[in-house]
Amino acid sequence: MKEQKIILPDNESFGLKDIFDCGQCFRWNRNKDNSYTGIFRNTVLNVKKEDGKIIFTGISDENLFDAITSYFDLERDYNQIKEVLSKVDEAMRNSIEYGKGIRILNQDLWETIISFIISANNNIPRIKGIIERLAKAYGDPLIWKSNIYYTFPTPEQLKDVSVEEFRKLGLGFRDIRLYETTHMILEGKVNLEALKQEKDTEKIKNELLTLSGVGTKVADCILLYSELKRIDVFPIDVWVRRVMNELYIKEEDENKVSKEKIMELAHRKFGSVAGIAQQYLYYWKREA
Repeated sequence: MKEQKIILPDNESFGLKDIFDCGQCFRWNRNKDNSYTGIFRNTVLNVKKEDGKIIFTGISDENLFDAITSYFDLERDYNQIKEVLSKVDEAMRNSIEYGKGIRILNQDLWETIISFIISANNNIPRIKGIIERLAKAYGDPLIWKSNIYYTFPTPEQLKDVSVEEFRKLGLGFRDIRLYETTHMILEGKVNLEALKQEKDTEKIKNELLTLSGVGTKVADCILLYSELKRIDVFPIDVWVRRVMNELYIKEEDENKVSKEKIMELAHRKFGSVAGIAQQYLYYWKREA
């Protein structure tokens, strides 16, 4: 694979920290020059901002422009989405101003499923460590600028991995879930290619919920952060429950606020872009 470079004009709806540190992805790391280097599919990429430009440099088995256009959701008008959401209320405007560079990535479906199973009751540094060990143990090596990177392993590459071997990577209680989900995919109990073609979000979600380790929140994360591109779903974790309660619901005990109530409110306020609204609110609450 030859090195490729793409240079695009700077865009306030493309913020490196906002995209890579907002909790949606786990294979990107910040460098000393404030650029980020990561790997997705069979692409190793460095992204930096310099002199009013966004510079993408890396190696890929596909045309790099096509790869970044899809992965970074470059054909979606985030300025228009922010304009619409800013009219909701002052809190939404503040969260957008804080995370104005966020874009929702179109990540590989299989990788997103496994990554968010690993994310259950976990923290981001630990999630990233587990995923790197998994990739190094079972993925394919890619060498760029004298560094070795590893692709995310396919279901076929994990077919002979035992629960005990998963456990050695630090997966904890998630080891059996990873094993079972891998074999459900290999046995065709859930067809990932069919899910990509399915138009009905609820049907996709119900299929995802049959996978070991996938509950409602993980299913919603997969729908939102993967190539399924369902930007209307609204994943709810402790931070989202907290911010929605503090801003809108105002229960004395936030733990008593039902997910159903939050979901109904989110879709009423944010409509078809509820998932993007969720990301602004989550990032703002967690970081600010």
